[in-house]
Amino acid sequence: MHPVPRRSGHHRCTWYPDDRIVFGLVEGDEALAFPNNIAETHEMFNFTPGGRRFGLPYCTLCGSAQAYYTDNSGAAAQPVLRTTGLSSRSNKVMYDLVTQSVFDTFTGAAVSGPLQDAGIVLEESTVVRSTWGEWKTAHPNTQIIAEDGGIGRSYELDPLGGRDDNGPIFPIGDADARLDAQELVVGVIADDGTPVAFPSGQASAIIAAGGVVKLGGVRLESVGDGLRAVDVVTGDERAAHEAFWFAWSQFHPDTELFIP
Repeated sequence: MHPVPRRSGHHRCTWYPDDRIVFGLVEGDEALAFPNNIAETHEMFNFTPGGRRFGLPYCTLCGSAQAYYTDNSGAAAQPVLRTTGLSSRSNKVMYDLVTQSVFDTFTGAAVSGPLQDAGIVLEESTVVRSTWGEWKTAHPNTQIIAEDGGIGRSYELDPLGGRDDNGPIFPIGDADARLDAQELVVGVIADDGTPVAFPSGQASAIIAAGGVVKLGGVRLESVGDGLRAVDVVTGDERAAHEAFWFAWSQFHPDTELFIP
C-alpha cells in the first residue's frame, strides 16, 4: 500500500517519542516530518506541501530518504512514484505508476520505459534526518504524519527490529574503503557536477564546536540536530540527503570526501 497520508500538527503529536528519527522537508512555508517507523513500513510517500507535488522514497537498506519533485519533470503526465520491491546494489528501485517506467531511486533518472526514452530525470529537494524533538523545535509549525498513517493502521516503533545492525544484508558490490560501509554521510552534487560527501557525525561535531564544514562550493549547516547544505557564495539551499556511505559512493563513485 502506498498512501497519501493524513498529516497532523506537531502540537497534537503525543505518540511519537522526541528521540526517534524523522525525515524533515521544507517547501515554501510548510515543514513536514515523516516518522522513521512509518517510512520503514511503506517506503514511499506522495504529498503536496507548499503547492508542489513530491514523491519521497525511503530505502531501509541504504538508510536514504529522498524527495523528488514530480510536477516539473517534463513528462507528459505527472509521475506517480511507487516502490517495485526490487533493489539495485542494495538500493530500493522505484517506478512510475502512470507509464510503468523504472527509475534509479538514488539519482532520480528514468532507466526504462517511456520516461527513459524522454530523458526524464527528477529534480531532488533536501531531506534532513533529525530527531523529532529537535526538528519540531527548529520548525515550530511543522506537521507530522498521523499515528495511523491516515489509513487507520497501527505501526510498531521499530518494525525492522535491528535488521541491519550487523551490516548490509544484501550484496553491495565493491565498497569504498575510505569510510565504513554504514557510516552516514550527507551527499550533495556540486555546481560543476562533482559529487561531494560529508561524514554526518564529524560534520555535526565540527559545527557544534563553532567550526565550518565546506567542500566543493558547498557548506553544511545544522537544522534540528540534522544537517542541510547551502551554496558557499549565495547561501541558497542545495539539494541533499543522508545515506549510508556504501550507497552514496556506489552511485557516485567519483565522490570527493570531506576530511577534517
